[in-house]
Amino acid sequence: MPIPDNIKLLFIGDSITDCGRERRTPDSPWDIPTNLGNGYVDLLNGLIQNQHPESNVRILNRGIGGNTVRDLAQRWQRDVIHLQPDWLSIKIGINDVWRQFDSPRSPHVHVLPDEFESTYRELLELTRPKVKRLFLITPYYLHTDSLDPMRARMDEYRQHVITFASEYEATLVDSQIALDRLMKHLDPLEIAEDRVHPGTVGHMAIAQAFLSSL
Repeated sequence: MPIPDNIKLLFIGDSITDCGRERRTPDSPWDIPTNLGNGYVDLLNGLIQNQHPESNVRILNRGIGGNTVRDLAQRWQRDVIHLQPDWLSIKIGINDVWRQFDSPRSPHVHVLPDEFESTYRELLELTRPKVKRLFLITPYYLHTDSLDPMRARMDEYRQHVITFASEYEATLVDSQIALDRLMKHLDPLEIAEDRVHPGTVGHMAIAQAFLSSL
């Protein structure tokens, strides 16, 4: 599908999306390339601008490190609805799972499957009629053993996103599959030292998976 001219493409999510983006103009409806961080959003901006320089795509990054779907819901009006994107990409779920493992004694920060599913669905119900195209990027965990407890839990949340993509006529970007391909040849810790926050190779895998979905 060709990229329409003059669209506003907004990315929202957690630290994988955030990736050090600048916040000097948090309410600006347009970001400039130096605002986009140093992750997959910035890589995508470079790839799209090079491959489709005539399209004048404007990319916004509204990722915030540590966010869960609960946090997205609290800022959705300001960071999505108010900015009126033409295309919207959502990448959330990692922290929803991770807090259950790294903060087991703090259940108030845990976003369990039912809350994840219902809150995510509420955001989609609110937003799908307002955007021309919707992209859902799955959460992932860099472990080759599908029976690893955190990988298995992440796959459960990932399946919700896969289901949502079908239900809401969204474009699915399965980042787990993209990263699993890398793990056939690279140790997971070469891609992300903590199995979550990737370096350039992992971010490029996500960016290329997104670009391939267009």
